[in-house]
Amino acid sequence: MNSIDKLAEIFSHFPGIGPRQAKRFVYYLLSRNHGSTETLIQAIQSLKKEIHQCTECMRFFATYGSSHARNSVCPTCADTSRDKSLLMIVPRDVDFEALEKSRSYKGYYFVLGGSLPILEKDPGSRIRINELKKLLDRRKSNLSEIILAMNANAEGENTTEYLRAELKDLNLTVSELGRGLSTGSELEYADPETLKNALIHRTT
Repeated sequence: MNSIDKLAEIFSHFPGIGPRQAKRFVYYLLSRNHGSTETLIQAIQSLKKEIHQCTECMRFFATYGSSHARNSVCPTCADTSRDKSLLMIVPRDVDFEALEKSRSYKGYYFVLGGSLPILEKDPGSRIRINELKKLLDRRKSNLSEIILAMNANAEGENTTEYLRAELKDLNLTVSELGRGLSTGSELEYADPETLKNALIHRTT
C-alpha cells in the first residue's frame, strides 16, 4: 500500500468520512505547500502533549498552562460550585461542549465514549460502562439524579435502555432529556435554546 492509500485509509475511519472523501483529503494535503503540512503535523503531535483525559468525567481537555494537568481532573470536575447532586451522561465530548454552551446545566458530567448500536453483543467494548460504575461508587453519597442525555435516534434510545437496566439498582432518580429534540437529531447540532428546553422538560 502506497502512502496515498495508507493515509486515505486512516482518514476513512474518521466519523462520517467515506473512501472518496478520505482520498480528497489526501490530495488536498499534497496540493498545499510544505509549511501547511508541517503545521498540521505539529498540531497532531501537540494533541498528546497538551490534551489529557479527565479521570472523573473521561472527557478530553487542554492542560497547556493549566494547574489541572497535575492531577488530570478537568476544570469542570474541579469546580466545587457545581451541583453535586446531578450527573449528566452524554455520548461524546462534542455533546458535553454543546450542553455547556447552552448554560442551562450546572451539575457534573460523564462522557460515555459513544452509543450502542442495536444488537450490540459487547457493550463494554463500545462505551465506558465500567468507568461509569466506578464513578458512581465514588459519588453515590452526593448524587440524587442521573440525567441520560442521549441522541434522539435509534442508537441513543438503545443506549438509554441499556443504561437504565444497568442503573436500576441504584436508589437514584434516572431521567431523560425532554423531546424538545427532534427525532433523529444529535445533541451536537442542537441549538442552545432547544437543549435548555430539553433539560427543563426532562422525564423520569
